[in-house]
Amino acid sequence: MKMKQRDTSQFAVSVAAYVFIGFFALICLIPFWLVYIGSFTAEHQIVKGFQMLPTAFSLDSYRFLFAGNQVYRSGFVSIFITVVGTAGAVLMTSMFSYVAAHLKVKYRNFLSFYIYITLLFAPGLVGYYLLISNWLSLRDSLLALILPQLFSAFNAFLMTSYFRTLPFELSEAATVDGAHELYIFFRIIWPISMPVIATITLFYSLSYWNDWFNALMFIDNPHNHPLQMMLRRIVSNANLDYLNTNVNIPVSASGVQLSTVCITIGPIIFLYPFLQRYFIKGMTIGAVKG
Repeated sequence: MKMKQRDTSQFAVSVAAYVFIGFFALICLIPFWLVYIGSFTAEHQIVKGFQMLPTAFSLDSYRFLFAGNQVYRSGFVSIFITVVGTAGAVLMTSMFSYVAAHLKVKYRNFLSFYIYITLLFAPGLVGYYLLISNWLSLRDSLLALILPQLFSAFNAFLMTSYFRTLPFELSEAATVDGAHELYIFFRIIWPISMPVIATITLFYSLSYWNDWFNALMFIDNPHNHPLQMMLRRIVSNANLDYLNTNVNIPVSASGVQLSTVCITIGPIIFLYPFLQRYFIKGMTIGAVKG
């Protein structure tokens, strides 16, 4: 009898939790749905206001947007800095974290404390601007969008904490068999660290893809503007001439803004399903010599 009451109470709690989470997720989804539907709504309907379902379907905003050259240039810039920056950032962060977590590294605590200082004391905007623009001379360069985010102290702490949970016997066993550190890292540690690597990859890719502040400070040439900077220019100025479109399509600035938002958030959303399995996949560690 008690078991039935316990099962009934647990079932009721589960149902209430699912209902609450589903309702909360629906509330969070409504703004995105309005933006998505608004991008496919005709100009005269957008002027009247947003609706949950479009009464006047139109692709004019997308046709106007893709008729120009700016969206293709900005899309290439965003994809390039996201792919190159994420790959370099994950490699650099993981290698640093492995060294900081390795028990045989003499100055591992100093390295951890060194990056911890950067979290407490930020260099400030003036020094940051002078470093990138004047001292490194990276103005109007794609490196100005890649190098500043190539290493994150917070992500390094996450990976260091993860590497410290791995049994040190793995490295010792490989060392006894004659393996060097690069082989141990890339062939032993890297494969069993996919959950944290996938998480850090997602963090870095979101950071690179959504970055517009560095482009605002260091990029003057519109050819090197990423999608987020293009979106900011359209939203802040409502100037559609920036898109270099020569077609005569009657569109509103709001419709083009909504279409640009859908384009900028679309590719990064498709990245999550490829990394999702690593978030829920357990870590299996074997081959530990006794």
